[in-house]
This record gives sequence, C-alpha cells and structure tokens, in this order.
Amino acid sequence: MIETEGLTKFFGDFEAVHNVNLFVPSGTVLAILGPNGAGKTTTIRMLTSILAPTSGWAKVAGYDVVKDAARVRASVGVLTEQHGLYERMRGLEYLDFFGRIYRLPADVRYKRAEELMTRFGLGDAFDKRVGEYSKGMKQKLALVRSLLHDPPVLLLDEPTSAMDPQSAKLVRDAIMELRQDARTIILTTHNLTEAQALADNIAVIRRGRIVAFGNMEDLAHRFVGPPLMELKTSQPLNGLAKELTPLVKVVESGDNWLRYEAFKPAEINPQVIRRVIGLGIDVITLSQLTQTLEDVYLQIVEEDEGQEKKADEPKHATD
Repeated sequence: MIETEGLTKFFGDFEAVHNVNLFVPSGTVLAILGPNGAGKTTTIRMLTSILAPTSGWAKVAGYDVVKDAARVRASVGVLTEQHGLYERMRGLEYLDFFGRIYRLPADVRYKRAEELMTRFGLGDAFDKRVGEYSKGMKQKLALVRSLLHDPPVLLLDEPTSAMDPQSAKLVRDAIMELRQDARTIILTTHNLTEAQALADNIAVIRRGRIVAFGNMEDLAHRFVGPPLMELKTSQPLNGLAKELTPLVKVVESGDNWLRYEAFKPAEINPQVIRRVIGLGIDVITLSQLTQTLEDVYLQIVEEDEGQEKKADEPKHATD
C-alpha cells in the first residue's frame, strides 16, 4: 500500500511537487501520466526515500519514507529511466551482486535470478556480459533486478520502453500477474494505451499538481462525456432519431445509422432496441464507441491549460 498526504517538494524557490494526496491499495495499479518535468520522477524519488519531502508525508508498505527510510527501500522494487547497469558484469553475476545487497541467501538469490531471467526471455543470456545486451534486454534485466527481492511495492518508470511488441506484452502480462499477488504498483508512462490496459486508477500530474484522478470510466465521463452508442440498421431510419428522443440524446445520424449518448447503457440499450424493433426496423449492430485514454488525457490537458491561462490573466478593477 502507498499513502501520501500533502506531499510537497521544493528545490530552492521552485516547487516541483505540490500537495500530492494518493492512496494506492495493495493489489492495484496506479498509472501516473504527465509531460516531462511535471513532477513524476520527483514524486517517485520521495516514495523511494531517495528525496525527503519538504512538507507532507508518505507511507510505503506501512513505513514512513523519512522515519523508516531503510525499510522503505527494502520494500520497493524500482525501475528507473536510467538503469545504471554494470555492463562489464555478466547477467547472473550482476543479479547475484544485487541479491547480496538485499541480503538474500545464496540459494534464494540464484534461484530467483534464474527463474526471473528465464521468465523474461533472458534464459540464454546468463553468462553474457550486460554490455552485449540489446536495449530491450537491458530493460528486462533492470526489471528483473527490481523483482529480485520479491518486494510488495513496485515503482516502474516506462517499463516497456525500447522493447519489441512481444517483449512488451510479456512485461504487461507479468505486471497483471504481480498485481494478483497483492502488490502495489505505480507505473509512470507516456504509453497511454498501455496505461489504459494496466491501470486501475490514473493520475494526471502537471506542474507538480495532480489535476485529475480516477478510473478510466470516471475520467472519460467527466472530461469526454457519457459513452456513445452506434446503432446501424438494414434500412433507412425514416425519422427514427426523433422517435428515440424521449429515451436518449441523439448526437449524430446518417441514412441508416445514428449515435446517441448512453449514461447507463445496460438500462438504456434494451429500451432502444425494443423501440426500434417495434417500429419494424431491423437492427444490424448496436455497439459502444471506444473512448480512449488519449482522448481523455488531451481533454484534461486542454482544460488545465485553459484554467492556467485564466489564472494568469490580469485582473481589472471594477467600479
């Protein structure tokens, strides 16, 4: 579990993170989205006890990031953008080195290292020097390092960057499995499709502030609008849009199709189908148009930029 309240970090006069409040239960994935420089990395560094907050507090796996820094570091697995791999070492040798740092018994660290390297497609690279690994292989080795001590909390920064599609899917599947093991996972990524697929909740951070938080459904409803349904028929609609007006808000229509808003699809759609069939019109398909995290994210950014510009406008005195 990860919990923060009022988490704030200043570097001199610059406020990098402002009043961040988070609660990430065990067994869930939180995706943190935002542009470079938004405060994502600073937040992660405070959660790993690398940086001390200026104000506010955070607890990771039940430990305070300031008072129990050593226990926090032992409880988290971290994948950073800069891996810091020791490229002259061989794969297993490198993991054994870190296993010693985590004070894992020799038999445990060797078993974990071999199992994890094999799981992530590095089974033939045990004795290969890390400097000879491809970029994607290095990314996977860094991920294995973060999992070596079986931590209850994972903080993953762009976990599938530089990976081919097959390797990226392998890592995504592993993240889903790790969540089932009651781990708490925070994922920072620019891959919005990946975030939508993996995250239980999404936080959008800009200028050090969380400007939106919630699950995909809630955020889509708040920033994009209710789900859109598309109805296609085998013959011209002949005024069907008007007939459906008491039930739904039709937003677009053509000769043999229309789209309408459905706040509660499970309740509205059966009524729509009954009305259409009652009018003697055959339904070919009724499907929900996909709302993507990209649509939601861009709308959040647009609204936040609008609020920022409004706040910066000079205030004129009034009589």
